Amino acid sequence: MNHFSNDTHNFIFEGDILVVDRKEKPEDGKVVIASLNGEMAVKTLREIDAKIYLYSANKKFLPIEIQGFMEFRIQGVVKHVIHNM
Repeated sequence: MNHFSNDTHNFIFEGDILVVDRKEKPEDGKVVIASLNGEMAVKTLREIDAKIYLYSANKKFLPIEIQGFMEFRIQGVVKHVIHNM
């Protein structure tokens, strides 16, 4: 998976397998697989004052506010993480 930013969530590491529910409704605070302008990433979805944001686990990256001109889609909600041994 290509990331549109160089970040991971505190509990997700390179090489992990993510189990994603494509049917679950994405809600505020959920970790999601999102596509933005053709790039995919794992982000935390936030809804603040009727605006949608994608937050990185890495605090060096600012939240991304989703704008109408952006090609944006939630691919699914992360339900489980399988770590390699």
